[in-house]
Amino acid sequence: MLAMKRTAPHILPGFSLSLGITLLFLCLIVLLPISGLLWQLGQLGPGDFIRVMGSERVLAALRVTFTAAAAATLVNGVFGLLLAWVLTRYRFPGRNVLDALVDLPFALPTAVAGIALVALYDRSGWVGSLLDSVGIQVAYTWWGIVIAMIFTSIPFAVRAIQPAIEELDPDEEAAALTLGANSWQRFRHVILRPLMPSILTGVGLSFVRSLGEFGAVIFIAGNLPYKTEIASLLILIRLDEFDYPAAAAIAGTLLGVSLLLLVAINVAQTRLQSYLRTGG
Repeated sequence: MLAMKRTAPHILPGFSLSLGITLLFLCLIVLLPISGLLWQLGQLGPGDFIRVMGSERVLAALRVTFTAAAAATLVNGVFGLLLAWVLTRYRFPGRNVLDALVDLPFALPTAVAGIALVALYDRSGWVGSLLDSVGIQVAYTWWGIVIAMIFTSIPFAVRAIQPAIEELDPDEEAAALTLGANSWQRFRHVILRPLMPSILTGVGLSFVRSLGEFGAVIFIAGNLPYKTEIASLLILIRLDEFDYPAAAAIAGTLLGVSLLLLVAINVAQTRLQSYLRTGG
């Protein structure tokens, strides 16, 4: 008598039903709103799209947005790694509180974050007054935009890097020390090397998140056209003017850039992980 083949019980529905539910949810929550944006974008011809995106005000807003997002991402890449390392490798009083504070920007409404940052960095705030005494102004400048983007996107860097640090083998670090590696060599080859895919993901998500930030930025930016006006605010202005095609053009550009970056990050992360697994 042939032994009956044992199969693992299915907790979730079968593949076809699970895939159908997943695709339906994806279409309703993600693709349907995007399709509305693409429909509005389709109302513009190539010439109109170039006219909208080539205007001096739009280019200035995109420049402010992308440069501030890049600066915030650079800071998040460095300090996100340090913060993830401290939370993973050290035990100290208040660690759980610090770990919870990392996720606070996720739960805090961005408008509340913007108001808090203004109260802190304005000339009348306790940090802003100290900086103003040495001739440094943060609120209502490009630097204020950077700080707001850092605040809202730092959790993406920390939470992407932290699990990878937890998976590092301390024995490999001890072996490198035994073999005579100095601190820089151990950090570069034993620690930083396997963390690169997670760091890439963290800084990429941080950059994309910063591109779309709105609430926290508009309160501290000052919103001066050509100086501190971000692309998200310009989209709202075009909507208030009932210029929906122009708003769709700017929004579609941000969406396209973000999508391309996410795809590039996923491809690069996959290839980098494969490269590291093969000992390259």
